[in-house]
Amino acid sequence: MKTQVYTDAGGFAALHQEWNPLLRDRASDTLFLTWEWQSTWWEHLGEGELYLIAVRDGGHLSGIAPLYLTTSDDGLKTLSVVGCRDVSDYLDLIAASGQEAKVYGALLDWLESDEAPAWDLADLCNIPSASPTHSLLAEMAADRGYQVHTEVEDICPIIPLPAAWDDYLNSLSKKQRHEIRRKLRRAEGSGQINWYIVNEEHDLAAEMEAFIELHQKSHVDKDEFMDAQMKGFFHAAAQVLHEAGWLQLAFMEVNGEKAATMLNFDYQDSIMVYNSGYNPHKYARLSPGIVLLSYCIQWAIELGRSKFDFLRGDEEYKYRFGAQPTEIYRLVIAKND
Repeated sequence: MKTQVYTDAGGFAALHQEWNPLLRDRASDTLFLTWEWQSTWWEHLGEGELYLIAVRDGGHLSGIAPLYLTTSDDGLKTLSVVGCRDVSDYLDLIAASGQEAKVYGALLDWLESDEAPAWDLADLCNIPSASPTHSLLAEMAADRGYQVHTEVEDICPIIPLPAAWDDYLNSLSKKQRHEIRRKLRRAEGSGQINWYIVNEEHDLAAEMEAFIELHQKSHVDKDEFMDAQMKGFFHAAAQVLHEAGWLQLAFMEVNGEKAATMLNFDYQDSIMVYNSGYNPHKYARLSPGIVLLSYCIQWAIELGRSKFDFLRGDEEYKYRFGAQPTEIYRLVIAKND
């Protein structure tokens, strides 16, 4: 195994053609590790020093460790995965299936070499439970004498989707099933609603502005989160994911006015609920957020997707809609003093 290290954004261009094919062979393949997401995140939100570490076996790409190095105010030097932490729900090192131990070993060799920068911690966030990184890499690092800490970082509730909408409803509690049907009947009976998913007929930039406006209106924390830098990232990510066919931006209108929105991703047999917004001051009687969520679940079933992934956060409403908890992990590897 040989490593090749790229220390500027040109590394994304150099690895473009090989990146996603390698990811497809990964147990924890996720949109947040695609070339599109990673390169866009780095362009708009990246900080510190970039280290794209490509691991090759006889010229064949076997792994990528997309890392960046930051230094805290107290001088602590930390390596993190590109995308970590707030806007990327699943992250990992990328290694071909069956090659994980070799890729992790090559990464640890590089970290111990003179080519690596000075570092104190490798802080790897949001690792999916299906990945061996939080267990195998932890074990390998501990065997080399590093301090290792692994913890459950968050919960991602996921609905396993059946083949039909009625089957889904019947899987819920009687009370929740009644509530969904009642809210749908009330909204549809009003004769005032319309819902749609943005496609080529729409102006994506304008639709994203509408999403951001509803997102900011829905909660003060969301308003503070969506600063100018984050708006730029959301617009850029929406454009590149739309071009890849992975964006699912949905709106519910009442009397022609946008009342609720969901920014979802359609990737690898799963619909992922990335973010949402609504107008809390109008049309509350029609429960537009719940109605739009119900439409999106029904649409996912019609598309034949197997999972409806709420991503990070164990809010109660997700479980009322039939989600089951899955864990994501944080792995911290520290040098001994």
